[in-house]
Amino acid sequence: METALKVAFATTDMETVNQHFGSAKSFAIYAVDRDDAQFLEAAEFGELKQDGNEDKLSVKIELLNGCAAVYCQAVGGSAITQLIAKGIQPVKVHEGGRIKDLIVDLQNEMKAGPSSWLAKAINQHKGPDPERFNAMEDEGWDE
Repeated sequence: METALKVAFATTDMETVNQHFGSAKSFAIYAVDRDDAQFLEAAEFGELKQDGNEDKLSVKIELLNGCAAVYCQAVGGSAITQLIAKGIQPVKVHEGGRIKDLIVDLQNEMKAGPSSWLAKAINQHKGPDPERFNAMEDEGWDE
Protein backbone atom coordinates (compact mmCIF):
# COMPACT_ATOMS: atom_id res chain seq x y z
CA MET A 1 0.00 0.00 0.00
CA GLU A 2 2.73 2.38 -1.08
CA THR A 3 0.33 5.09 -2.25
CA ALA A 4 -2.12 4.76 0.65
CA LEU A 5 -3.36 7.77 2.55
CA LYS A 6 -3.59 7.76 6.32
CA VAL A 7 -7.11 8.60 7.47
CA ALA A 8 -8.41 8.99 11.02
CA PHE A 9 -11.92 8.46 12.38
CA ALA A 10 -13.14 9.96 15.69
CA THR A 11 -14.71 6.96 17.41
CA THR A 12 -15.27 5.27 20.74
CA ASP A 13 -16.26 1.86 19.36
CA MET A 14 -13.83 1.55 16.40
CA GLU A 15 -16.83 0.91 14.12
CA THR A 16 -18.69 4.22 13.82
CA VAL A 17 -17.81 7.91 13.74
CA ASN A 18 -19.46 9.08 16.95
CA GLN A 19 -17.22 11.83 18.34
CA HIS A 20 -16.69 15.58 17.97
CA PHE A 21 -13.04 16.25 17.09
CA GLY A 22 -12.26 18.35 20.16
CA SER A 23 -13.80 15.93 22.63
CA ALA A 24 -12.80 12.71 20.88
CA LYS A 25 -11.53 10.11 23.30
CA SER A 26 -10.04 7.97 20.54
CA PHE A 27 -9.27 7.74 16.83
CA ALA A 28 -9.12 4.72 14.54
CA ILE A 29 -6.37 5.27 11.97
CA TYR A 30 -6.35 3.46 8.63
CA ALA A 31 -4.18 3.33 5.54
CA VAL A 32 -6.49 3.57 2.53
CA ASP A 33 -5.77 3.25 -1.17
CA ARG A 34 -8.03 2.67 -4.16
CA ASP A 35 -8.42 -1.05 -3.55
CA ASP A 36 -7.51 -1.81 0.05
CA ALA A 37 -7.72 -0.49 3.60
CA GLN A 38 -5.60 -1.52 6.56
CA PHE A 39 -6.20 -0.70 10.20
CA LEU A 40 -3.01 0.90 11.54
CA GLU A 41 -3.73 1.89 15.13
CA ALA A 42 -6.20 2.99 17.75
CA ALA A 43 -5.11 6.15 19.52
CA GLU A 44 -6.77 6.82 22.88
CA PHE A 45 -6.70 9.86 25.13
CA GLY A 46 -7.29 10.25 28.83
CA GLU A 47 -9.78 12.73 30.21
CA LEU A 48 -9.19 16.18 28.74
CA LYS A 49 -10.96 19.34 29.87
CA GLN A 50 -13.30 20.54 27.17
CA ASP A 51 -14.07 24.25 27.08
CA GLY A 52 -11.13 26.61 26.98
CA ASN A 53 -8.55 23.85 26.75
CA GLU A 54 -6.78 24.56 23.48
CA ASP A 55 -3.95 22.17 24.45
CA LYS A 56 -6.30 19.26 23.84
CA LEU A 57 -6.28 20.19 20.15
CA SER A 58 -2.51 20.29 19.75
CA VAL A 59 -2.14 16.82 21.30
CA LYS A 60 -4.70 15.37 18.90
CA ILE A 61 -3.39 17.20 15.86
CA GLU A 62 0.16 16.04 16.62
CA LEU A 63 -1.07 12.46 16.81
CA LEU A 64 -2.72 12.86 13.40
CA ASN A 65 0.49 14.08 11.78
CA GLY A 66 0.76 12.42 8.39
CA CYS A 67 -2.99 11.85 8.07
CA ALA A 68 -4.70 13.25 4.99
CA ALA A 69 -8.10 13.55 6.69
CA VAL A 70 -9.96 13.13 9.95
CA TYR A 71 -13.62 12.15 9.92
CA CYS A 72 -15.68 13.40 12.87
CA GLN A 73 -19.23 14.40 13.84
CA ALA A 74 -18.31 18.04 14.26
CA VAL A 75 -15.24 20.24 14.48
CA GLY A 76 -14.77 23.77 15.77
CA GLY A 77 -13.28 26.70 13.89
CA SER A 78 -10.01 26.73 15.82
CA ALA A 79 -9.50 23.02 15.18
CA ILE A 80 -10.30 23.43 11.46
CA THR A 81 -7.68 26.16 11.13
CA GLN A 82 -5.04 24.10 12.91
CA LEU A 83 -5.84 20.90 11.01
CA ILE A 84 -5.72 22.55 7.60
CA ALA A 85 -2.42 24.23 8.51
CA LYS A 86 -1.01 20.71 9.05
CA GLY A 87 -2.44 19.44 5.76
CA ILE A 88 -5.23 17.42 7.43
CA GLN A 89 -8.71 17.79 5.93
CA PRO A 90 -11.54 17.68 8.50
CA VAL A 91 -14.54 15.77 7.16
CA LYS A 92 -17.86 16.13 8.98
CA VAL A 93 -20.12 13.08 8.90
CA HIS A 94 -23.49 12.21 10.40
CA GLU A 95 -23.51 10.51 13.78
CA GLY A 96 -23.18 6.78 13.49
CA GLY A 97 -21.55 6.78 10.05
CA ARG A 98 -19.91 3.37 9.76
CA ILE A 99 -16.14 3.51 9.26
CA LYS A 100 -16.23 0.65 6.74
CA ASP A 101 -18.82 2.50 4.64
CA LEU A 102 -16.85 5.76 4.82
CA ILE A 103 -13.72 3.94 3.64
CA VAL A 104 -15.64 2.46 0.68
CA ASP A 105 -16.95 5.96 -0.17
CA LEU A 106 -13.40 7.33 -0.04
CA GLN A 107 -12.10 4.53 -2.26
CA ASN A 108 -14.92 5.13 -4.75
CA GLU A 109 -14.00 8.81 -4.83
CA MET A 110 -10.35 7.90 -5.44
CA LYS A 111 -11.39 5.76 -8.41
CA ALA A 112 -13.97 8.16 -9.86
CA GLY A 113 -11.88 11.30 -9.65
CA PRO A 114 -10.99 12.84 -6.34
CA SER A 115 -12.38 16.08 -4.97
CA SER A 116 -9.97 18.98 -4.61
CA TRP A 117 -8.87 18.16 -1.05
CA LEU A 118 -8.38 14.50 -1.89
CA ALA A 119 -6.42 15.24 -5.08
CA LYS A 120 -4.17 17.57 -3.08
CA ALA A 121 -3.67 14.91 -0.38
CA ILE A 122 -2.84 12.24 -2.95
CA ASN A 123 -0.27 14.49 -4.60
CA GLN A 124 1.31 15.42 -1.25
CA HIS A 125 1.69 11.79 -0.23
CA LYS A 126 3.24 10.47 -3.42
CA GLY A 127 6.84 11.23 -4.16
CA PRO A 128 8.10 13.13 -7.17
CA ASP A 129 8.08 11.29 -10.47
CA PRO A 130 11.62 9.94 -10.99
CA GLU A 131 11.17 10.33 -14.77
CA ARG A 132 10.27 14.03 -14.63
CA PHE A 133 13.75 15.24 -15.60
CA ASN A 134 13.99 12.78 -18.49
CA ALA A 135 10.68 14.09 -19.78
CA MET A 136 11.92 17.67 -19.52
CA GLU A 137 15.10 16.77 -21.38
CA ASP A 138 13.06 15.08 -24.13
CA GLU A 139 11.09 18.32 -24.47
CA GLY A 140 14.33 20.23 -25.09
CA TRP A 141 14.84 21.81 -21.67
CA ASP A 142 18.36 23.01 -21.07
CA GLU A 143 20.06 24.61 -18.08
